[in-house]
Amino acid sequence: MSVLPGGLRVCVESVPQYGRGLAAVALTVAAGGDDDPAGRHGTAHLVEHLMFPRSGGGSADPTGEGYAALVAGAGGVCNAETHRDHTVFHTTVPAESLPDALAWEARRLLGFAPTEDVIRTETDVIGEEIRGAGDAGRSWESALGALYPGSRDSFGTAAELAGITAGEVEAFFRAHYTARRMVLSVVGDVDPAGVMAVVRAVFAGVGVIRVAGEAGAAEGIRAAGEARAAGEPRAAEEARAAGEPRTAREIRTAPLPSGRPGVAVGHPLPDPVADRPAYLAQAVLAQVLGRSRLPALARSARDGHRLTSATVTCGYHGQWLASAAPDLTLAVLGRAPGTEVDAAVGIWRSVLRAVAEGPLPEAEHRRAVNSLLVAWHRQADSLPTRAVALGRDALLLPGSAGPDALPAELRRTTPAEVAAAARALLEGPATVTELAPQARTVPTAQARTELAPQKGTVG
Repeated sequence: MSVLPGGLRVCVESVPQYGRGLAAVALTVAAGGDDDPAGRHGTAHLVEHLMFPRSGGGSADPTGEGYAALVAGAGGVCNAETHRDHTVFHTTVPAESLPDALAWEARRLLGFAPTEDVIRTETDVIGEEIRGAGDAGRSWESALGALYPGSRDSFGTAAELAGITAGEVEAFFRAHYTARRMVLSVVGDVDPAGVMAVVRAVFAGVGVIRVAGEAGAAEGIRAAGEARAAGEPRAAEEARAAGEPRTAREIRTAPLPSGRPGVAVGHPLPDPVADRPAYLAQAVLAQVLGRSRLPALARSARDGHRLTSATVTCGYHGQWLASAAPDLTLAVLGRAPGTEVDAAVGIWRSVLRAVAEGPLPEAEHRRAVNSLLVAWHRQADSLPTRAVALGRDALLLPGSAGPDALPAELRRTTPAEVAAAARALLEGPATVTELAPQARTVPTAQARTELAPQKGTVG
């Protein structure tokens, strides 16, 4: 890890065994849905889109050739995700094209100046993403909002984005895309010294608010209700949502429409920085519940167990160690006809009690740990996933020993710790959300109703 004079952190890792002849670049930025200004929910998501303009000129590509087109022309691929507490951009190219890819990455940061027509195009695209959000994403966001009031989903709200201006977008970018709030990670068949030479040359001016635009950016921030001062770094330990979770044992949220009847139960997770062993025990517990205990009940639904399906995920929309606290474990349970919400929740709690009274059989514990290890190894073999993990560790999980230390940490998790994790879910607060099929209605010419879009997950 190196730090440029402006504060940009750079991590370069030579791992040719994972992709000979290839290199991946990830830019991780401490800006996500929780940073959206009041009345402009979705600004972080929109900025992500504007880094890939669909029309040439005026925004990060003064030559008129967009970033994605440049990467594709080099035989590479690129994408991005907006999360609650960060946004990450990742690109994979042939190793010989890495200097060009780094220059393009720097250029779209230095040249960010979206035009109104590009903004309108991207807000329309985001509106479609919001409308297409799935049931699981809505359940996750509902649970997080109930446990941590003030937290925001990463997609945004189409109605609030409809009136956003170029000035507001630039104000957000200038305030949050500063050097000290970003980590650049490069992984692959690379020479670290050569990579750092290129990075120092092309990223020298990245992340510093230009004097000429500073006054306008500050004014835009005030107009949007943004509390942070321009250029202020976010400490890695800073809470992303207000305070501790609500302490009520069970929080009922408004029902959500779903393709089939069910119930979603959400629980807060331990802090992955302050209490990492407890967090990893929750990851193992989710595997035990989702891979063996609950599926067995679902298969026996006709015998009176009253569940038709069950999924359990640990971490941000099922991505564990992909977010700082707060975070969730979420169980989504399918209900057989005639099964009430309380009965399904009762089954969930009974399964938790069975584990809490453990310890687990050694074989069951080992299968759960091994399934996580297999998933980790598959991800570690992926250059962009590895680059993203390095950036997230540096930005969100200070003190982490890095992705290669994770297997040993998982193996140290014991059956007794998994039993304690189950007890923590039973004794702590939980959200309960009914998933209810809704009858389809056909609007008439005399009475047309436009439904508010549902919130989504990662864009």
